[in-house]
Amino acid sequence: MTKENKKALQLVNRTEVSVRFNEVDSLGIVWHGHYIKFFEDGREAFGKAYELGYLDVYKAGFATPLVNINVDFKKTVKYGDSVIIETTYINTAASKLVFHYKIFRTSDNELVATGESIQVFVTLDYQLYITIPDFLKAWKKKYLTHHAHVNEI
Repeated sequence: MTKENKKALQLVNRTEVSVRFNEVDSLGIVWHGHYIKFFEDGREAFGKAYELGYLDVYKAGFATPLVNINVDFKKTVKYGDSVIIETTYINTAASKLVFHYKIFRTSDNELVATGESIQVFVTLDYQLYITIPDFLKAWKKKYLTHHAHVNEI
């Protein structure tokens, strides 16, 4: 697959979040654990934009627990700042959801963190589902062929 074709199979959403007072530590910078919440904010915005939110998945009879998440910290963010969370869906042949993240400080567009999350599919009685669910196949057909673009704020 060419680099251009691979890029066409990615969907991107960008959303802005203000840094809340309860997210900073005694030094006034965002505590490292809150970047996981920023990734969650990104996944929720992505899901809303592309009909792949938690309730959409639940209505199809599944849940998607996180099995891996990582963050690479680049710069600090302070109380009063806002950030842009860029969430990119990474297409995979496996029965999982992979997202890459870039977080930018809004005031100067500085990249402050990157990361990745991996979620698997389980049935509502918590059984691991190892094949791609039919609803996700239909979703991929709809979105990866017609909407591969950036959904801006």
